[in-house]
Amino acid sequence: MKRKTSLLVAMLSLLPVPALAHPHIFIDAKFQVVAAPDGSISELRNVWNFDEVFSSSVLMDFDKGDNQTLTPTELKAVGKTVRDSLAQYGYYTNVTSNGKAVPMAKPDAIQADYKDGSLILTFSLKPEQKTFLKGTTIFGIYDKTLYTAVDFNTDNDMATSGSAFGRCKSKVVRPNPKEVMAENQAALTSMFFSDPQGTDYSLLVATRLEVQC
Repeated sequence: MKRKTSLLVAMLSLLPVPALAHPHIFIDAKFQVVAAPDGSISELRNVWNFDEVFSSSVLMDFDKGDNQTLTPTELKAVGKTVRDSLAQYGYYTNVTSNGKAVPMAKPDAIQADYKDGSLILTFSLKPEQKTFLKGTTIFGIYDKTLYTAVDFNTDNDMATSGSAFGRCKSKVVRPNPKEVMAENQAALTSMFFSDPQGTDYSLLVATRLEVQC
């Protein structure tokens, strides 16, 4: 019998997990920040490739025709489910401008595809309010509960686009988890008891794009 719980309960209805827990879902991601001519953030483009195990579970849940593939209609259902389910988690997107969080609007749509055994999601996010690239802007794509691991294979997978970036300096920061734990052992213990979901730890170890303008 097919499971009635979709991807999206497994992926997206995230039950609390202890700090330092191992992820259960893996995403190879590509991310691009697009700047508008006036120097504001135009959009954040995302492409997520999911691991084969998780992708297979999505196929089982959404393949109504039992033909081991997903039709355009079924893919549309996947995209809609993800769009609705991930909204409360901010689509794993964490942006700060000079230390202040930048809320993102719900994407118009999430495009789903299924190729070579992998679920692929493509979507763009825009800030709820106009936000200029001024001072320090940090972009991080990560799951605060550590249930889902979002990986960027190369620094080029976190990119910038737009002439406004010509006046900025960008770098990809990849913290070493062992070093973070060693340097923050006491603080991490406190984080665990104050926040069982491990929110603060995930922020410390997440790969991020830092932009100085």
